Amino acid sequence: MHYIHIGKIKVSRFILGSNPFSGFSHQGTARDLAMKHYFTAANIKATIRAAEALGVNTIIARTDYHVMRLLMEYWDEGSAIQWFAQTCPEVGDHYACINRAASNGAKACHIHGGVMDYLLAQGRIGEIPDVIQAIRDRGMLAGIAGHNPQVFEWAEEHLDVDYYMCSYYNAAHRDQRAEHVSGMEEWFLDEDRRVMTDLIQQLSRPVVHYKVLAAGRNDPQAALTFAASKMRNGDAVCVGVYPQDNPDMLAQDIAWLASAWDG
Repeated sequence: MHYIHIGKIKVSRFILGSNPFSGFSHQGTARDLAMKHYFTAANIKATIRAAEALGVNTIIARTDYHVMRLLMEYWDEGSAIQWFAQTCPEVGDHYACINRAASNGAKACHIHGGVMDYLLAQGRIGEIPDVIQAIRDRGMLAGIAGHNPQVFEWAEEHLDVDYYMCSYYNAAHRDQRAEHVSGMEEWFLDEDRRVMTDLIQQLSRPVVHYKVLAAGRNDPQAALTFAASKMRNGDAVCVGVYPQDNPDMLAQDIAWLASAWDG
């Protein structure tokens, strides 16, 4: 496994994503429900354990009660994966999410990508510097996520953060609603991926690349090889997996990335 540092924290370049654990497939309501049925507490912990065995030391997961309860149980069983927390707008405002993250062991916290897109569209993005300071005041690394490249163009001029979470696809514009809704229309355009990956090369902070597989729509080997080619030395990638489709999915994804990095 390859590692980077974000701030003073050592982070595996492959970060485990957790959207599938909560049934966020971005493939429709039936797929969402199938993921919820598959990802029992036991299967979630088994997936995290398998990731750790492959050298993954970081998970990105929401500040909801489901995630926090599972992580507490997982840590109590003796494992040590570190949590980068994502705010969760349907379970509280920025500050409630930050307090939950800090109180439950998160090493870092970033603002939900849909929220950043929404605040930009609504002309309210100026509230974010105070939120970033609140994350820092609780002793965590601070970041933002986003699907709209304009979020990061604004951030470069107005924010002091430790990392960015950049989605390759602006798959459902969040101008009127920040949260993802199961079954909502989404689109995954090559042009969006090109625009975001071109922008990443100019950004001043480490970037965690995400939605690189277009929520399972892209050929995984080709998509991960492409992502590796766009990742700078201090960048990482966040990928969620669904072992019910392929029990070797996690190991294969990591191997394809390693091959691309080493090649």
